[in-house]
Amino acid sequence: MARTYTQLLNHIVFSTKERRPLMTPDLRARLFPYMGGIIRQLGGVPILINGVADHVHLLASPPTTTALSDFVGKLKANSARWVHETIPEHRLFGWQAGYSAFTVSMSQRQGVLDYIARQEEHHRKATFEEELVVFLKKHEIQYDERYLFD
Repeated sequence: MARTYTQLLNHIVFSTKERRPLMTPDLRARLFPYMGGIIRQLGGVPILINGVADHVHLLASPPTTTALSDFVGKLKANSARWVHETIPEHRLFGWQAGYSAFTVSMSQRQGVLDYIARQEEHHRKATFEEELVVFLKKHEIQYDERYLFD
């Protein structure tokens, strides 16, 4: 095969450091588009970025030439640095050390987009912690509750 063809969609979720509710609506309105730019600069395709005060959800197609952990690490480092440099009143802002990522088939793409788009509505009923446990169980990912939210 002369070329490489992929369709790799990832639903990526990570929280603010210590799950502090630091992402105000104004910050999210500036930060999420900036994160989309970082994803494009890294060679990926941002499809949708949304979240609430303490965490973010992304549906993205990461670059095939970069490990997912490197991709997410660069995204988090560059976006946090931008917040610190651009919006001084958010100097306490930071991301958690880890992340969660789930593969998404094209048949499930719209459902994931709808879910990400409705984050504020969803989190009137469930916390980030409750939501993440549901995702881990749904995707059959083993975890140790003692270390889940370090």
